[in-house]
Amino acid sequence: MLFVVGPVESELHHLRGHPESPTRIEAVMDGILDLRLDSDLVIVPTQPAATVELIRVHSPDYLDDLRRFCSIGGGSLEADTFATPDSWDAASRAAGAGLVAIETLRAAGTGLAFVAARPPGHHAVADRPMGFCLMNNIALAASTLVDLGEKVLIVDWDVHHGNGTQAMFWDAAEVLYVSTHQWPCYPGTGAAAEIGGPLASGTTLNVPLPPGATGDVLLRAFDQLVDPAVEEFNPTWVLISAGFDAHRSDPLADLALSSGDFAQLAKVVSGYAPGPARTVIFLEGGYDLAALRSSVSATLGAIVGSSLATEKPTSGGPGLEHLQSIAAERQRQLESPKID
Repeated sequence: MLFVVGPVESELHHLRGHPESPTRIEAVMDGILDLRLDSDLVIVPTQPAATVELIRVHSPDYLDDLRRFCSIGGGSLEADTFATPDSWDAASRAAGAGLVAIETLRAAGTGLAFVAARPPGHHAVADRPMGFCLMNNIALAASTLVDLGEKVLIVDWDVHHGNGTQAMFWDAAEVLYVSTHQWPCYPGTGAAAEIGGPLASGTTLNVPLPPGATGDVLLRAFDQLVDPAVEEFNPTWVLISAGFDAHRSDPLADLALSSGDFAQLAKVVSGYAPGPARTVIFLEGGYDLAALRSSVSATLGAIVGSSLATEKPTSGGPGLEHLQSIAAERQRQLESPKID
């Protein structure tokens, strides 16, 4: 059973010519319909996250400023991030979609949830927007689960490092944050030496990869670096920041994955969940519409057992030679004295 929460597309949260556009959700929904799941597909309407929920991860002052900025017409928030009069509603519904996904899975006791919402969230920090993101959707869901006594694994395979999510859980021992991303690339964070704060050393795991890295490199990274960390952490929920801008066709970065690689990653990461109804996938980046459509189909199909054909997985790109040094740097940081 696939529960799709949304879609949150909001034609009015749109800046002409900007890559983060409503057409992305159209491509996502086309990819979901390509799976032909019939009665095994359930569309669940979302609800806006309330301010009392949003302050779990965002400062009240920031939320007040963002709401006010939208109410007076919006505009440019930073170099590549915008708001319109409709953006507060779109962002709060995108953030709320993760909460609805959790409630849906807890009630059903079975299935997988996919949050089909924009704007994305993993760059948003506690007190400001960044990188197309206004509110941190996955962080709100993770924080809510932690308050329910859960241990949460966040896997972020977006081509850009999720600096906002990492920062929010830097010192949180109940959240293991794992990111594979292109390096160097926006936003400049996500070095292997970043492993978490003094109260949660080791609960951040970054795998920075060179341009051109292919799917075999990511699979090897999960096998050698991620699997042992997840086994030790023993999560009770798995949340995925599923950016599809690591696809070789994406115009905003330079990794070289195919939709078949995302299918393989999805099988690995969903396998970290202790059972059904414990995995939520959040849409992040992905700006080539055809690649986005096929990658969403491949990712969800791999988990729910669809036989839809996908692109072949990729191999042969650079990056395998970097994994040993990433592991060594991480180990050095784990063994070094921590200062409060």
